Amino acid sequence: MPRWIAALSALAMSLPAPTRAEDVVVFAAASLKGALDLVAADFEATTGHSVTISYAGSNALAQQIIQGAPADIFLSAAVNWMNEVEKAGLVVAGTRTDLLGNTLVLIAHGKDAAPVRIAAGIDLGGLLGDGKLSMAMVGAVPAGQYGKAALEHLGLWSDVEAAVAQSENVRAALTLVSSGEAPYGIVYATDAVAGDNVTVVGTFPPESHPPIVYPAALLTGASDAADMAFFRALSGDAADARFVAQGFAVLN
Repeated sequence: MPRWIAALSALAMSLPAPTRAEDVVVFAAASLKGALDLVAADFEATTGHSVTISYAGSNALAQQIIQGAPADIFLSAAVNWMNEVEKAGLVVAGTRTDLLGNTLVLIAHGKDAAPVRIAAGIDLGGLLGDGKLSMAMVGAVPAGQYGKAALEHLGLWSDVEAAVAQSENVRAALTLVSSGEAPYGIVYATDAVAGDNVTVVGTFPPESHPPIVYPAALLTGASDAADMAFFRALSGDAADARFVAQGFAVLN
């Protein structure tokens, strides 16, 4: 039995079952929105409980949790921000689990953009011309951090650094490309699925950046069985199907 399941079982014995509908408060990385909204809707329809989800960059969410924002569950797009929450003593012991994986891609505006072979030595700066490369904040937001790491690994960062347009989260970076404000952008493959008027023109080699892992954990603010039920549901077959349909890799 996975350690987090055993931890949940022990915790469940200490809490009464809910006698009325409860609200589960989730802080989740912006890139999870499409799939997680569906998982939450399934849970609400099945249990009668409600799920309130706050989406943002994992860095912003982690800082809000550490500063006392009320949340029951945290889903991060990178292990480092979950590490910060855990170091602050806000993760229920034994509940942290690596839930999902993702892929980093280069997208272009429009539905008929030409493919790009992503490798060391490509003229990405020339491809951009006078346009911008849309990315999430490269110093803090996981998608931006992964993207910068990949560009550095391929020797391309110095050529495009001045042309990078940074956004507060990966969905905002996607919007710049779908709207045509930036001709190219770096996002997760799952974001590209949700984007309008964009084309995935290339995929970054997995060895060019740290593994993209989404850890999930129950937080010490969780106070009822509904919170634990939704946390368990995140690893259930129905949720797995929702995540896979959006392009995530299921790790649990």
